[in-house]
Amino acid sequence: MIPVLLADDQALVRAGFRALLDAQDDMEVIAEAGVGAEAVRLAHEHHPDVALMDIRVPGMDGLTATRRIGADPRLADTKITMLTTFELDEYVFEAKEPRIAACLDLLTEREREVLTLVGGGMTNDEIAAMLYLSPATAKTHASRTMMKLQARDRAQLVVIAYESGLVKPGWRRGRSAVQVTSNQDPRRRRESLIKHSREEV
Repeated sequence: MIPVLLADDQALVRAGFRALLDAQDDMEVIAEAGVGAEAVRLAHEHHPDVALMDIRVPGMDGLTATRRIGADPRLADTKITMLTTFELDEYVFEAKEPRIAACLDLLTEREREVLTLVGGGMTNDEIAAMLYLSPATAKTHASRTMMKLQARDRAQLVVIAYESGLVKPGWRRGRSAVQVTSNQDPRRRRESLIKHSREEV
């Protein structure tokens, strides 16, 4: 059974997630928090395998609570998923997974290559041609990468590739790779990468 911690200030939202998760045979909501500080306390108390954290939870916000949890070696096995209704919210770009390096270590060499190419704005067909794979195989690698990194969609993979350093400003590979200049505003660089990576996995 996978123990889950819910952190959201809206009781109705928490109830919805609880009903959804408790309906799964292998998942159980063991604790709920309405504010960030409570989420940190409950994480230390219950040691959940997964924490669903509202990025704008009141008091200590979700970003700070995530950093607190991620910095504690006793909670090294807790995976944190940030919840937000804003696809390009400025807070999302601050929400760097505290263990992003460890998550990248879970990827195979091929999956890291695919993540880098996705971050550069390439489609599955273009990745397949670049790596001499079938489009279906390229799509499978992208899907597995999303699953391992707990990425919600392809756009989030772009953010992870950028924030982890796999993709650099001005990076070019293949005719469809995103071209950005070194003096471009960081926010605009991120948005440019995301704009060119809308293909669904």
